[in-house]
Formats: sequence, C-alpha cells, structure tokens
Amino acid sequence: MIIISADDWGRSRSETDRTLSCYEANRITSVSAMVFMRDSERAAELARGADIDVGLHLNFNERYNGHVGSPHATEVQDRIVRVLTRSKYSVVVYHPFLRKQFREVYRTQLEEFVRLYGKPPSHVDGHHHGHLCANMIIEEIIPRGQRVRRNITFPRGEKGLVNRTYRRLVDQWLGRRYRLTDYLFELSWCIYDNQLERVIMLAKEAKVELITHPVREEEYACLMSDTYIAATRNVQTTAYSLL
Repeated sequence: MIIISADDWGRSRSETDRTLSCYEANRITSVSAMVFMRDSERAAELARGADIDVGLHLNFNERYNGHVGSPHATEVQDRIVRVLTRSKYSVVVYHPFLRKQFREVYRTQLEEFVRLYGKPPSHVDGHHHGHLCANMIIEEIIPRGQRVRRNITFPRGEKGLVNRTYRRLVDQWLGRRYRLTDYLFELSWCIYDNQLERVIMLAKEAKVELITHPVREEEYACLMSDTYIAATRNVQTTAYSLL
C-alpha cells in the first residue's frame, strides 16, 4: 500500500488551500498539520468538515506565527528553534539543557492539536523531520505504539556511509517502538529522478509513504496530472490511520 501524505497543513493559507484541492481530487490520502501557525485554526475547521486523516507535524525549527495565547509557550519553542537552526548537525546532537523544553513543546503542540481537531493525531512526524532529532529519540518523548514517520529512503550510493548508517540505526530503533512504513520517499525526488513508477511498484509489495508539498508548483502539477492517476491506479492508496 501507499500513503500519500501532504506536509505543512495549516502553515499558511496557500499551503492549506493547495493541499485541500489535492485531497478533494483524491490525489493524497493524509495531511500533517502544524499548530500555532498562521492558518492552523482555519485548516482545522476545513479538515473537520472534509473528514481528512490528519497527523501532527511537530515543529521544532520554525517560530510560531499564529495565535499561541501563552508567551511562555512561545519562549520555550523559540529556544529550541534557535539551537536546532544553528547548524545542520544540531539535530543529531543531544542537548541535555533542553530536556524539559522538548517535552513541554511536544505536549503543548499535541494538546493544541487535540483542541483544534477534537481527536488525537493519526500519526506523528516533524517539520524538516525534526521529530527524529537526538533529543526526541534519546528521551523517547513520543509514546510507544504510535504511528511515526521513518527516515527518508535513499538509493544506495546517494548518501555517504556514515549518513546511511545513522539513518538505518535510527530506523531500527524506531521500528522496535513505533508503527512505521517500510519505506519513505519524497515526491520532489521522484519527479527530479523520474522514479515515481518505481516507487509505485514497490508499494505493491511493501508499505510505502510518499511525502508531498502541494504548494510547490512542480509537485502540484504532478499530483493533478493524468500520468499520476495512471501510476497510482493499480496500487492500494490508504490513510495513515489504517497503517
């Protein structure tokens, strides 16, 4: 089966509207929602009305720009953002002085999600894969048994040995604690490297997640094309809640 999940639901009006049009046209199966962002509250209303399968898109690397209501919540999240955006390696470094802050931000975003959507998220992932940063992994902040997004699957040779080994170890750790797909790909990579058909074929034998950002013109054009419909016609597409 294949889960076709659109990220950044609620991040902005344009991202929400573009994603909704894809959902209404049956081009995606799930979305990942950001809370405390500019379009979060309107996006939640739209999702409830359309009965969309919605996960929580944890945000540790972009400052809130919507209504928060608590200066403290903003300050705590801002502290994490400053640290994780300092270097591209910050996500793989454990920050002991942020232990309480990561737990608090996770809890605050989860509580806001439940307030907006009236139910728990179907799955948990992260903006720029922040849910897989060292603090989230080492502290096991996400409760066991949840549906969680794994690392992106790269072809052999595309990334260095250290990078591939680290991702494999993290995925093995995730697999012992959470419910995962077997593979994860990005639609942008499929378009660039002409790999969509191969990914679809893989989904006939394994559980695959395909990430998309419909606000990007090339991805939206692909999702709404006849070629995309033909490619996905003979494979089971499903929502994250059915993983």
